Amino acid sequence: MDSLAVVVLGFAAVVAAAVAAVAGFGGAVLLLPVLVWAFGVRDAVPILTLAQLVGNGSRVWLNRADIDRRVVGWYSLGAVPLALLGGALFAAAPLGWLTRGVGVFLIAVVAYRRLIGGRYPKLPVRGFAGVGASASLLSALVGSTGPVTAPFFLAYGLVKAAYIGTEAAATVITHVFKLVAYGSTSLLSTRVLVAGLLLAPCMFVGSWLGKRVLERLSDRVFVVVIEVVMMAAGIMLLVKG
Repeated sequence: MDSLAVVVLGFAAVVAAAVAAVAGFGGAVLLLPVLVWAFGVRDAVPILTLAQLVGNGSRVWLNRADIDRRVVGWYSLGAVPLALLGGALFAAAPLGWLTRGVGVFLIAVVAYRRLIGGRYPKLPVRGFAGVGASASLLSALVGSTGPVTAPFFLAYGLVKAAYIGTEAAATVITHVFKLVAYGSTSLLSTRVLVAGLLLAPCMFVGSWLGKRVLERLSDRVFVVVIEVVMMAAGIMLLVKG
């Protein structure tokens, strides 16, 4: 990789982690297109998983006192087996299909958020097993599902630190088992591991900055910026695929 790519990746990782530290989602979908540009989709998703593991882990630590462990437990019950299945499917999927799939996912997330209009069903705590199962399968294929699953955590009544910490803790468990699946199918190459480890400090710094700085941004502006970036990235990947 040249120096420009390293700088762009480092900056994107800091911004992505900062965004996720404030909103609880959005970081992965901002970082994913940059990783696809630098590494290609087959390596980008495992690298993203490693980076997210660190980013979510740092948010767990920063918000550890407010985590709802019952929600995390039920989410994990559904997430673990589907994360393993999704990782195996990702390894066998055609490269062009994966690239276009990621593009469709990014565009669909924006459409979903606009169409749903904030009206999300409030699930009982056991319902998070289904959320975890669905999210883990999709996450293993396209890298992230935070914008889709986040409303369920919010509708349950989790806010601020409780929401950020609980969502991050549930996601960490998913990432661990996704990495197990990727490793079993030889997707965790030296190149992937090195890239993921190099992004780790950037993710931690971004999480720390996000908790302290980005709260000053207008919620409306914040959401619009994320959605514009996601739409642009989705269209780019659809064309590229």
